[in-house]
Amino acid sequence: MAPDRFTPLPRPLAADGTPRRVGVEIELGGLSEAEVAGICTDTLGGRAEQGDGPFWTIRDSRIGTLEVYLDIFLRKATQSKLRDLALELGREVVPVEIVTEPLDMAGLEALEDLTRALRRAGALGSGAGWVFGFGVHLNVQIASQADGDVIRPLLAYALIEDWMRRDNPIDESRRLLPFTDPYPTDLVRGLIALGPEAALRDVMTLYLSLTPSRNHGLDMLPIFAHLAPEAVERKLSGPVSARPAFHFRLPDCLIDEEGWSIADEWQRWIMVERVAWDAALLARLAEAWSDDHGMVTLSRARWADRCGAILHEAGMVAS
Repeated sequence: MAPDRFTPLPRPLAADGTPRRVGVEIELGGLSEAEVAGICTDTLGGRAEQGDGPFWTIRDSRIGTLEVYLDIFLRKATQSKLRDLALELGREVVPVEIVTEPLDMAGLEALEDLTRALRRAGALGSGAGWVFGFGVHLNVQIASQADGDVIRPLLAYALIEDWMRRDNPIDESRRLLPFTDPYPTDLVRGLIALGPEAALRDVMTLYLSLTPSRNHGLDMLPIFAHLAPEAVERKLSGPVSARPAFHFRLPDCLIDEEGWSIADEWQRWIMVERVAWDAALLARLAEAWSDDHGMVTLSRARWADRCGAILHEAGMVAS
């Protein structure tokens, strides 16, 4: 693997001057959680400790602590016998998850060693079957808690989401599951109306009123729960892990495909932030989106084409 494949963030430092970090969640099939834990230690060092049932912690690896387990909602079940039965019945379709602590760019590079080792061992990704709706989640630390540092990437993603989905479509297995629903048109329209200089409390109110759901390509609820926990608790019945990070859920996990790389999926987020910090381009996209949609959205595909053309003219993407 060539060095430095992970493009640095356009704004690489957090408010305290330290490098912004990225937590990674990888969903995969084809291997048991015990096998995955073993491959983690073989590749990255450290020691694997089994917790209650099929839940493992890898400590002191080259990239710090990793958690390995089956689907998170079962991890927190209180009745272990019922939980373990459900896990056994669903083991063929419930993904094994690997969750890292926040990593710097060097840590992301080391994580690629693990994905290659998992591929060689028989790990399966989304393309392996209709029920394998597996993804890679990137938890990208916010640049700061300033309103604009949260709002601008959200607005940028909302404006280019349709193009991202067309340019690099998510696997059909994930389209059938409500894990990465596109943002509703009314949310995008509302974000444009508020603008990138809006007060964050107004953006949170809009978002929570129109789509208080975790099931989006960019899930903002962890940030909102970190900044305004009571507002999120009033809207959601289930818990949200609060953290000052964008929860980017759009990328597929295609770990079984030769040449697939987390670095490629990382480029999607780099695009979001490049658009976010280009004020003229962000304004142009917002104006064009409003012109394209009018009062009613007739076709997301039409906007995807127009958005792609604008990004190409701005030098953001190749023809």
